[in-house]
Amino acid sequence: MMTNLFSVFDPSSSIMNFSLNWMSTYLGILLIPTSYWLMPSRYMIIWNNMNMTLHKEFKTLLGPMSNQGSTFIFISLFIMILFNNFMGLFPYIFTSTSHLTLTLSLALPLWIAFMLYGWINHTQHMFAHLVPQGTPAILMPFMVCIETISNMIRPGTLAVRLSANMIAGHLLLTLLGNTGPSMSLMLINILLITQLALLTLESAVAIIQSYVFAVLSTLYSSEVY
Repeated sequence: MMTNLFSVFDPSSSIMNFSLNWMSTYLGILLIPTSYWLMPSRYMIIWNNMNMTLHKEFKTLLGPMSNQGSTFIFISLFIMILFNNFMGLFPYIFTSTSHLTLTLSLALPLWIAFMLYGWINHTQHMFAHLVPQGTPAILMPFMVCIETISNMIRPGTLAVRLSANMIAGHLLLTLLGNTGPSMSLMLINILLITQLALLTLESAVAIIQSYVFAVLSTLYSSEVY
């Protein structure tokens, strides 16, 4: 019996108290194309084009002062979140990105690493970021407090944004699906059309949210140079 509205998202299947639901995080590895063939397949070409597009986009956001190869961590982050979001759209597969356990584990170490790198190597630059350019002298103490708080809550907003968007759509699909057995044939047809429209919307959200997470992480890292 469901004791909580959100308990449908809790891990349930396990062997010897080891949750199997989190294994869905690794299912995306099966979708990565292998390069065993001499001639690349269409899937491999699409994959390479996507990687190159993301590389150019993140390189522009990071700026000319970034280190070589620094875009690959954000490309990997985007692809991992994208696969996990899409895996959750399949029936009976646990959506790992709908839990703060995963999203906060991605956002917090990245933010801590950026902060440590910035404050150790570019201390003066980080202090300058606390006061926006053109701020009146009387408002400077308040701006420092506001900028510090906004900087501190960044990993939380990254994690909550992703998990909330994932859980909202899935919760709506679950609630609508549970009303199916008590409906008439006419209403079931309308429900199926609605569910297909929501599934299309969730597919778009899966792409958008993974892109937003990766882009915001890139922008946060570009501020520490």
